[in-house]
Amino acid sequence: MHKPVSLPSGPGEGIGDVRRAQRMHDELSTGFANLAGVRRAVTVFGSARTRPGTKEYDLAFDIGARLAEAGYPVITGGGPGVMEGSNKGAKLAGGTSIGVGIVLPMEQRLNDHLTNGWTCRYFFTRKVFFVKNSQAFIVLPGGFGSLDELFEVLTLVQTRKLDKRPIILAGVEFWGGLVAWINEKLLAEGKVSPGDPDLLHVVDTAEEAVEIVKAHVPAS
Repeated sequence: MHKPVSLPSGPGEGIGDVRRAQRMHDELSTGFANLAGVRRAVTVFGSARTRPGTKEYDLAFDIGARLAEAGYPVITGGGPGVMEGSNKGAKLAGGTSIGVGIVLPMEQRLNDHLTNGWTCRYFFTRKVFFVKNSQAFIVLPGGFGSLDELFEVLTLVQTRKLDKRPIILAGVEFWGGLVAWINEKLLAEGKVSPGDPDLLHVVDTAEEAVEIVKAHVPAS
């Protein structure tokens, strides 16, 4: 039988944890308030290092614009690179462009193409906001952070913590090796179930990505 947990009662004991828990609570409350009324959003993940004028930046911009034109709010991590491209496309198309930033040791501010943006201290609270109001996810080429976000969403859907919804990998050349590894190693060795790799859609164009969203998610 589990014993109830009690907070430390001595002078100063546990104060840091209590303050940390309060910050987490406040951060979640702020994000929930900021997302109130946002429905059927699409979250776009991708590298902060992608430079304007590159193929990947232009793809992110096109995806953001097409999503906004189709009536979908766009949510990103609010930073530069792919995030900025998607936000810029969405905002210029007259859509809802949301950015949820993160406090990092290196300076990274919110980009200038948001209709609503705020910054989180904790990665886990930030990821709650990427998922909570989103009905589809589009992942462009990125590094560890983008992979973390991709596999977080993939795990939530695989374990049915999240209803099945499109998870779209944009960039066949970039993602092809990962998809092959999932099939040739994870699936072949029984680490995932048949059908799990099918949770991923791989496309090469913004048009393909948004058509998958439209086929699964009615616009708000």
